[in-house]
Amino acid sequence: MTAVGPLRDRFGRVATDLRISLTDLCSLRCTYCMPAEGLDWLTKAQRLTDDEFVRLASVFVGLGVTSMRLTGGEPLVHPTLPAVIARLAALSPRPALSLTTNGVTLAGRAQELAASGLERVNVSLDTLDRERFAALTRRDRLPEVLAGIEAAAAAGLDPLKINAVLARDSNLDEAPALLAWSLERGLRLRFIEHMPLDADHLWSREDMVTADEIQGLLSAAGYELRPFGRRGNAPAEEFEVLDGPGRERWAGREPRVGIIASVTRPFCRECDRLRLTADGQLRTCLFAQTETDLRAPLRNGACDAELAELIAEAVAGKQAGHGIDAVDFVQPARSMSAIGG
Repeated sequence: MTAVGPLRDRFGRVATDLRISLTDLCSLRCTYCMPAEGLDWLTKAQRLTDDEFVRLASVFVGLGVTSMRLTGGEPLVHPTLPAVIARLAALSPRPALSLTTNGVTLAGRAQELAASGLERVNVSLDTLDRERFAALTRRDRLPEVLAGIEAAAAAGLDPLKINAVLARDSNLDEAPALLAWSLERGLRLRFIEHMPLDADHLWSREDMVTADEIQGLLSAAGYELRPFGRRGNAPAEEFEVLDGPGRERWAGREPRVGIIASVTRPFCRECDRLRLTADGQLRTCLFAQTETDLRAPLRNGACDAELAELIAEAVAGKQAGHGIDAVDFVQPARSMSAIGG
């Protein structure tokens, strides 16, 4: 029997958002993500081709997926990124298209990506201090990232969101400065709790900066926040910034800040996301211990209906939640950079 959308799991959740990891390669070596020497990268043969990405994306659209986010590794290192975006934008019905990037080469690409059909960009930025950036990412590339953010704004990739992870022993003191900088530029800052997805498996709850701590830091710095709550299935809990230092310089309409509290305030009950890895594995949860192989049947001649059946079966068995608080929780073998954010 041919699978037909929507993609509903046994808990009644409907999957409409697909994160596509175009590559596991990355131009940075963030300390909370991967070792200094990098990881064992996939071979070219292991990675999906552009045709395979688009073919699978078309099947997902037929199953009710309405938004797609391109991730990595670092998606800007994918050599044919604009062409992939244009092909995804040509799907019918057209999915909303966004991208998560470290921003290193965004300055020279933003206009081309927007012209290809990209609508929104999230840029990872954990610090505004150049020396600290080099220590956190093991690369001295902060000026390029800042230039990329400016270029994305000029290209109309709006709303432009900034993703920041705070670490207790490095950039914790920068939370207010990051918010001030974002508000002055009309950017949407989102703080993200550090999740147990590091390649070295060194994560601990004690070292993680929690959502409550982040709110406390901002309040102590003079920011008055009023909760919006979550918008639909979006992962961030949003707060309207009613007042704070430098208010006269705020450039944004509806100044706000978001916190993605995946660990301490999990939103698994509303999760509508799926993830397709660069090697063609479907993951129904960031922390899943199992994957559904779509690459092998795709390359072995499976028709769209057969691929749709595999996808629907995988979604039907999606776990209730990530289980980080469970005594038997085991961190997945793949790190975030290999799964796609």
